[in-house]
Amino acid sequence: MEKITHCPVCGKNNFKEFLKGKDYFLTGQDYTIEECIECGFKITNPRPDEVEILSYYESPEYIAHDTGKGTFLETVYKFVREFTLRNKYKTVKKYSSGNDLLDIGCGTGEFLNYCKKMGYNTYGIEPNQKARQFAIDNFGLTVSDETQLDHFSMKRFNVITLWHVLEHVHQLSDRIQKIRQLLRPEGTMIIAVPNCDSWDAKRYYNYWAAYDLPRHLYHFTKNTMRGIVEKNGFNINNIIPLKFDAFYISLLSQKYKSGKHSYIKALANGFRSNHFARYHENNYSSLIYICKIAKDSK
Repeated sequence: MEKITHCPVCGKNNFKEFLKGKDYFLTGQDYTIEECIECGFKITNPRPDEVEILSYYESPEYIAHDTGKGTFLETVYKFVREFTLRNKYKTVKKYSSGNDLLDIGCGTGEFLNYCKKMGYNTYGIEPNQKARQFAIDNFGLTVSDETQLDHFSMKRFNVITLWHVLEHVHQLSDRIQKIRQLLRPEGTMIIAVPNCDSWDAKRYYNYWAAYDLPRHLYHFTKNTMRGIVEKNGFNINNIIPLKFDAFYISLLSQKYKSGKHSYIKALANGFRSNHFARYHENNYSSLIYICKIAKDSK
């Protein structure tokens, strides 16, 4: 386990406990989320280091990398994933130009495959060997492990996407700076992450599934996302909701809280979360950030 002593956003070393939670998905172990007193950024602290964390993904039920048939929740997840592929593509098309696309944390490659069919030159980064090989074997995609990030030529890509990935990355600023180096001057970074200012995050508190301890190392709000990307040479141009996430996250959170599935209650809370967000500063359960390189960045 490693202890973070300085905030990745503001650099201060003054934290307070925000909540205690569990790894409800796999181990049942207890973890703490701390909040920076200066800027409000929330981090899992202490956390497994980059070697230790690998074991927390080793489960056939880890949906992001599972390629077989499974539970009802997995079926729902895959249905929503298929439905959202088109919307992800439309977001990329609307907010970027050019056809060279890199998807970091591409999983089993469904999004990349969709973009490839639509004419993009696609490249993927995926640390999980099983998921990476599935993308290569089933879709014929070009997918490498994370070491490839150091071998791409500078200013190589028009758009780089991270769909629910940045919260897993240990070296947060280093990764964003690397993305800036790989993007062309007018390129776009697209980041999707959970929003711990959402109604469902506050409703479920330490049972909120999108804390996903300890796999999620960081817990973003709009303000702290703006802080970390601006620190590393980007501006946020647009923020877009991922409305389906409220329902899926509520399904998991309700199970964690009550010990059983309560589909009707979870569905109702998903609606409540989206309704609240509509009238309260766009604070949906998950948000997509459209980021451009700052004109004055070096």
